[in-house]
Amino acid sequence: MTQCVALLRGINVGRAKRISMADLRGLVEGLGFTRVRTVLNSGNVVFDAPRPNPVRIGEQIEKAIIERCGFSASVVVIKGSDLEAVITGNLLPDAVAEPSKFLVAFAAVPATLEQAKPLLKEAWDPERLGLGNQAAYLWCANGILESKLLKAVARATADAITTRNWATVLKLQAVLQDGQ
Repeated sequence: MTQCVALLRGINVGRAKRISMADLRGLVEGLGFTRVRTVLNSGNVVFDAPRPNPVRIGEQIEKAIIERCGFSASVVVIKGSDLEAVITGNLLPDAVAEPSKFLVAFAAVPATLEQAKPLLKEAWDPERLGLGNQAAYLWCANGILESKLLKAVARATADAITTRNWATVLKLQAVLQDGQ
């Protein structure tokens, strides 16, 4: 079994696309995955998969959400080991001091992040961007709501990313470590 993390995009924000974490756990368990745990109320699921194919699992969860909840939500699935690599490979280590302003962007297909490469040539000060193989790192100095960088990365990747702040990334890591 391999530990995986599913990151749902845009659920439980405002009144639309609401799903309880109990229902989400049941949905993922119904797909045959085991040791399913949710983290926070924003669509983070940690589970075990027998033969992990992250893209395929994401598609399965997306389809189940449409069928059971009546709305669509993009799902990015990564292996637990890949989340560890994202954390240890942090390209903006000083940004961890303010985790609510430090975002990690994940894509279902990591090559999607390459579409943001031209943004590295632009001046974003005081914001900063780091592009790794598994994730993009965004320091949103004035907060995420005011971030021009976050909007530019979303545009460059055709909204094919989902972001989590550093505190949430570390909570996911803790759940993965507790499950070992």
